[in-house]
Amino acid sequence: MDLKIAGRKAIVCGSSRGLGRGCAEALAAEGCEVLINGIDAERLEAAAEQIRADTGATVHTVAADVTTHEGRADLLAAMPDPDILVTNAAGPPPKDFREIDNKALHTGVEQNMAAPIALIQAVIDGMIARRWGRIVNITSSSVLTGIAGLDLSSGARAGLTAFLGGVARQVAPDGVTINHILPGMFGTDRLQSLDEAAAKRQGITFEEARQQRVAAIPAGRLGDPAEFGAACAFLCSEQAAYITGRGLLLDGGALRTNF
Repeated sequence: MDLKIAGRKAIVCGSSRGLGRGCAEALAAEGCEVLINGIDAERLEAAAEQIRADTGATVHTVAADVTTHEGRADLLAAMPDPDILVTNAAGPPPKDFREIDNKALHTGVEQNMAAPIALIQAVIDGMIARRWGRIVNITSSSVLTGIAGLDLSSGARAGLTAFLGGVARQVAPDGVTINHILPGMFGTDRLQSLDEAAAKRQGITFEEARQQRVAAIPAGRLGDPAEFGAACAFLCSEQAAYITGRGLLLDGGALRTNF
């Protein structure tokens, strides 16, 4: 299927690896001009070279922390008029809710709620003026179901979702859509660290912790970031123009609910 977004400009945050990279690769494969981002400059450049080689797309890089004002400014200086924005940032490390102090609370909200909102505020009027825009926020399945130890990440991402609910309806008449993708368990470095922590906590091997996790997924496996990227690209397509203010759950059936 031709998603009809060739030539569109896309900023993909946190895209040197993992789910963000999956999104960047999929958009590049559709002919978008893509700006990828990460804090590790060497890894970022390696990712850009690979995406260019695989897709032939124009790929820009900005090594910056987008959860900071300076990082966001660098991103927007490199591509001030994106047609597509994919927000993404690592969540706070797992921690018992009793151990979350005021500083950690504010940091988590800044990373997973305030920073994406600031980026959206910066680009949305340009999208409205051009009568076309796609915003996709990478959140988490924990927005829908509690995951012990990820309370701060869940709360901040749920706050982002609620904040943008009214915004999505406000800008829909202008050809701009705002949606969220809620990943379950994908084969990423983030999940690697979570399973390593679970193994240590339970006194078992990493392989045993990973088997426990996979056993809870009806699909019987972890998700592939390329699958996630394909879903993101579709939400950015012309064909998805009637989808807005929604969260797409990608979890292999792990959340056992019909609605």
